[in-house]
Amino acid sequence: MSRKMRWLGGLLTLLALSAWGADQEQSNQTGPTDASVVKMGDIVPPRVVQPCKPGNCPFAGQSVTVLVVNSRLIGRPVLELKDEFEAATGARLNIIYMPHEELFANLISDMTNHTGKYDAAIAGAWWLGELVAQDFIITYDKYYNDPRFPKWDLDEVLPGPRSLLFYGGKKYMVANDHDGQVMYYRRDLLEDPRHQAAFKQKFSYALAVPKTWEQFRDVAEYFNGRDLNGDGVSDNGLAIALKPGAQGMFNFMSLSAPFVIGPNNPKLYWFDPKTMKPLIDGPGHVRALELLVELVRFGPREMLTWDLGKSWDYFLAGRTALTFTWGDLGALAQQEGSKVKGKIGAAPIPGTHGYYNIAQRKWVKTGQPNLVGNTTGGSWAGVISKYSKAPEAAYYLLALMASKDKSQVYAARGWDGIDPGRRFHFLPPDGSGKLDTYLKADWDEPDIRDYLRAYSDNFGNPLQLPYLRIPGAYSYWQALDVHLAEAESGQLSPEAALKAAAVDFEEITLRLGRERQRRAYRVSLGL
Repeated sequence: MSRKMRWLGGLLTLLALSAWGADQEQSNQTGPTDASVVKMGDIVPPRVVQPCKPGNCPFAGQSVTVLVVNSRLIGRPVLELKDEFEAATGARLNIIYMPHEELFANLISDMTNHTGKYDAAIAGAWWLGELVAQDFIITYDKYYNDPRFPKWDLDEVLPGPRSLLFYGGKKYMVANDHDGQVMYYRRDLLEDPRHQAAFKQKFSYALAVPKTWEQFRDVAEYFNGRDLNGDGVSDNGLAIALKPGAQGMFNFMSLSAPFVIGPNNPKLYWFDPKTMKPLIDGPGHVRALELLVELVRFGPREMLTWDLGKSWDYFLAGRTALTFTWGDLGALAQQEGSKVKGKIGAAPIPGTHGYYNIAQRKWVKTGQPNLVGNTTGGSWAGVISKYSKAPEAAYYLLALMASKDKSQVYAARGWDGIDPGRRFHFLPPDGSGKLDTYLKADWDEPDIRDYLRAYSDNFGNPLQLPYLRIPGAYSYWQALDVHLAEAESGQLSPEAALKAAAVDFEEITLRLGRERQRRAYRVSLGL
């Protein structure tokens, strides 16, 4: 899940938590990506490896230190592996938790100084360009089929998220979380005959699950100002997190994709790969931001200052009809405290009836809605430091976490931040998963069917928003985030805001080196 994160912020003191009790306390802390209106469940994944026999433990006497974000979502699964990993390997597992904004900086500092304090990290996918370019992490190509390690299957990962595990044709990230954004809607509201009649009278077409952003806008307008949870208080048409510095730029990426990416333009979104000229101020991007600014009118004004957890809480409390975000929300909606369990539908991000073809410099109309999949977010997964003193033991840990029996539970229980993305997560005919896995985790059946179908369609879409994986990726995103906020709050027009972002992009590219960035960008696109 994204979760999905700021890493800028200075090099701060590490909080080292090696004792089990301290680990447990830290993993229960909440952060800006944690919803507060629902409770964590008590489902635990099964053990999949047996304890080693004394004198025959493969990594006896070694120590593995892994760096993890201190969210109760993302941090918990590693903690659950501690006893099992140590018993199976003879190695000791040290888990270092720290805030999102400190994680990347501390890892880079350790690698730059060749210290080897951290053997592995649960990393955001956008880190990969930086880590590979500086030769800071190793591939696990030679470990993947080695019978000494827990087995997991790369081919089970759907095409969208699978592409993030490789860089330059080599395997670097060990599958774990599979981030992407979909649309969520209140099924009960859209199926209510009273709303259907009133909506049709107002907009002259039938109320249904939005397939285009134009329809999404109309549904948001219709429900805005109505009481949606029966408490006598007016609610809103949509809710999204727009606080600067709190991942708001991810929302724009997903929304803007079908305005820019299309069948004749599958890759040009961020930069011209020949020149590294920024493309972020193109006509498709501008039109998308114009829509986003309009959508702001149909949510609470406070959402301009909301982090992710607050926007999720608003939906979980039944106070909005629509949102678009990560897989966490659909799963959290099934937990105790949710007001929308049994009422929450999901579908792919809406499309458009045309996109701006950057290569041809013209708008292209499409008969059917132009739908574009995305892997927006962190897709938090394991990487191994080049300076690790125990790389094989570190891979053992990450492979154990990636194993099928573990991953099925992570995806089903919902509150651990690990979202579905492998075939065994999805129900037939889309995959080999079992409905019972989710029913045992107390999912509502219509909710889980909608949710899994939305993510299968999203990750299986041959058109995908290109993921930015180059040095300084988050610097570009942070610059974009600042200027998006200026447009959303009315300080700048959408066109002016994106022109300012393009200027910042160019400055970052010059600072990091145009040719270095161009080479990295082309590798990241597979060119």
